Amino acid sequence: MTDTRYTTLPQWPNAYPASGAGATLKLLNEDFIVTELPLQLPSGEGEHIWLDIEKNGANTAFVAQQLAEATNVNERDVGYAGLKDRHAITRQWFSIYLPKGETPDLTLLRHPEFSVLRQSRHVKKLRPGDLQGNRFRIVLRDVTGDRDTIEANLKAVASHGVPNYFGAQRFGHDGGNVEQGRAMLAREIRVRNPKKKGIYLSAVRSFVFNEVLALRIHQGLWGKTLAGDVMDEAGRPTGPLWGRGRVITTDQARALENGVAERHAALCDGMEHAGLDQERRSLVASPAEMSWEWQQADQLVLTFSLPAGNYATSVLNEILRTTEPDRHSENEPAAVE
Repeated sequence: MTDTRYTTLPQWPNAYPASGAGATLKLLNEDFIVTELPLQLPSGEGEHIWLDIEKNGANTAFVAQQLAEATNVNERDVGYAGLKDRHAITRQWFSIYLPKGETPDLTLLRHPEFSVLRQSRHVKKLRPGDLQGNRFRIVLRDVTGDRDTIEANLKAVASHGVPNYFGAQRFGHDGGNVEQGRAMLAREIRVRNPKKKGIYLSAVRSFVFNEVLALRIHQGLWGKTLAGDVMDEAGRPTGPLWGRGRVITTDQARALENGVAERHAALCDGMEHAGLDQERRSLVASPAEMSWEWQQADQLVLTFSLPAGNYATSVLNEILRTTEPDRHSENEPAAVE
């Protein structure tokens, strides 16, 4: 891949040997159940109404729009911590800024794709990132391949974690958000919509992070600490979320990261000039409380939790190859974070 066009995503390497197995993912909405793990629960007082909502076949932005219409507020007054899949059953909190008047009973709101389970007031609006993580229950159907090999990868993932790649949904259909981001940073296109601009910047930044992580795996450095690494709070090595400021790694780690930055100089220079600051992200995602059960010979059920910003697809990709029913929607937002 050159520094001039990013028309396809590379095949980033896995940490573990490919199992050769395959399965169908999200054949039914109930095959992918996500429960948000909130940072806090509402206190019972304040200017914001918090709603615990279960969605079935609806994306987060759609529900936010419906809540705004139902309460006659601007959509910007509806908050949520993270985007969740549409083709799933997901449970998450929303907030609505309603400081005056009587509190409407939104548990009475009826919609075929979501329901309000409970509500309470709180002093703060929910903002992106205001969550601990997500709990997943995933049913994999039509599983093919050797069960012993699948089990070996399951045990490896449970013990050692997986590469903390940003998922494909971060990059848009066929990875198109990266090329759009490159064109925007190169001033070949003008993006006026702040939301789209943020999506493109995020895609470019995530791409460079994935390239650093992929290079470490290519070089046999998965699960290893390099001289000069910057560690996270759990003692795991981190990779760069590119932006302004000096790279804070040293020695081998800095050399590796700067080498990737040189290969994608237009992207990295563009992010610096766009005003993004250097940040770090763990190179390892560690699923918690991971368990699995073979409900049938060709049906595997997985349960695990991940911190905010980690992708369930990164876990699945290290176990087997999954395919979903063809129902792509070009305007579908990224999820789950």
